[in-house]
Amino acid sequence: MSFLSSPFSIRRLTAEDWALMADMMTTFGAAFEDEATYTAARPSQRYLKRLLASDSFIALAALKQGSVVGGIAAYELQKFEQERSEIYIYDLAVAAAHRREGIATALIQKLKTIAAARAASVIYVQADREDAPAIALYTKLGIRTEVLHFDIPVTAKDDAG
Repeated sequence: MSFLSSPFSIRRLTAEDWALMADMMTTFGAAFEDEATYTAARPSQRYLKRLLASDSFIALAALKQGSVVGGIAAYELQKFEQERSEIYIYDLAVAAAHRREGIATALIQKLKTIAAARAASVIYVQADREDAPAIALYTKLGIRTEVLHFDIPVTAKDDAG
């Protein structure tokens, strides 16, 4: 953390923190320059409470003076081939004005603590090739594996013919 920056804290969000989750989505939208995805069709309070109460969803918010300046949204995936789980970081972002302060690293360190308590075997994350800061962060914290990612559209009709 930079000595010029104000201190931050990392908070695991619970069902009672649904408003902070909404603030975290605003932070994600701004950080990813994709406000529409994160704010245009916001889930209801009831939905956010249910999601935050779920055993499979993990939300961590980085707070400065009570305001969300970063966060992680992650999912615990229960494996079938062995009694173990993996943690998938779905989104991680820090507001532009608060980058380079150790917030993303602190968020991942907190997630590692949660993963260890759940006896998860690994935490994994994807990064776009052009996202050099994310690649640098994840390279510093883990082992890089090259994979291909495919988005398969969901359709209402049977595509099998």
